[in-house]
Amino acid sequence: MTSQRPSVLVVTVVHHPQDARIRHRQVPALLAAGWDVTYAAPFRGYDLPVPPDATHGAGRLHCVDVPRATGRRRLRALRDARRLVRGLGRAHDVVLVHDPELLLAVPRSLRPRAVWDVHEDTAAAVVAKPWLPRPARAVAAGLVRRAERWAERRLTLLLAEYGYRKRFTREHVVVPNTVPVPADAPVPGTDRAVYLGSITLERGALEVVETGRLLRERTAGALTTHVVGPAHGPAEALVREAHERGDVHWHGFVPNDRAGELLDGALAGLSLLQDLPNYRHSMPTKVLEYMAHGVPVVTTPLPLARDVVTTAGSGVVVPFADPAAAADAVLALRAAPGRAADLGAAGRRAARERYDWATVSDDFVAALRGAARR
Repeated sequence: MTSQRPSVLVVTVVHHPQDARIRHRQVPALLAAGWDVTYAAPFRGYDLPVPPDATHGAGRLHCVDVPRATGRRRLRALRDARRLVRGLGRAHDVVLVHDPELLLAVPRSLRPRAVWDVHEDTAAAVVAKPWLPRPARAVAAGLVRRAERWAERRLTLLLAEYGYRKRFTREHVVVPNTVPVPADAPVPGTDRAVYLGSITLERGALEVVETGRLLRERTAGALTTHVVGPAHGPAEALVREAHERGDVHWHGFVPNDRAGELLDGALAGLSLLQDLPNYRHSMPTKVLEYMAHGVPVVTTPLPLARDVVTTAGSGVVVPFADPAAAADAVLALRAAPGRAADLGAAGRRAARERYDWATVSDDFVAALRGAARR
């Protein structure tokens, strides 16, 4: 990609090519600021075509397919990603990587202008990885912590949560997982609860499915539960079977704009994540998505989600692993439409004031400009 405009190579081998933070927040912000973006992602690994080159605003987007890294099958993806970064990275002002695995793919010569976007507490997350043998998880977590310390001495880091700062010894720019807030949204309806995002056992697949069953039975099918997003691991069979029984309506992966349409007018948004280390200091983005669309939130008491919802007055907090309590909360909202409307309106106000991507997108672009100058 030859241009006088600034350019960035964005690489992921793990995330879905339509990942909301990458494809629907960061890439559009860069294009709008006049950057040329080469986006390398596992399109075919997620059964998607590679999009054609296109001009967006002042910038241009060029997409490249890379193998998908999944479970224990990661070696080929990392090898190909390293070859791609080594070859294309030199033609770009910045290399932006989104997976900790890709730290190994950045050659020494490119590290001064490489950026790692830290999406999660990876060391805490490996504790819950079903594909990693249990005895190896503590060892893997230690290696991840060492890799983080190594990376912050050599790369520019962006953090997706303020709570991640204590893992590092230096100051790093925080670009939180805020969301675009629509100009308007309908009031909550009475016939639909929604779960948005990837779903796993750790993210509450059992609880969502059981909540859906209870809502179906207790309303004679008048209230349906929609699962909008891909399911992974054992959760895939669980959600598919619940869909076949009619306990939930599973949409699978849905593009970001279409997912927003499915949120509009929902009675409640479910966030029933389990009490795991990786979630305790991370904000479930789905909570902010629900609020942005005026949908009352039903969430488990993870610290950030609980604090946001109670401070904003935008929903209900229910115990961990308690689908009956979640179903009761949804049905209580259905019985009190005025309260549901008030919670939805309060959530939208808080989203506009504190959690709108438009307020932090300039910080993100500025951080990449700084990396380019390095």
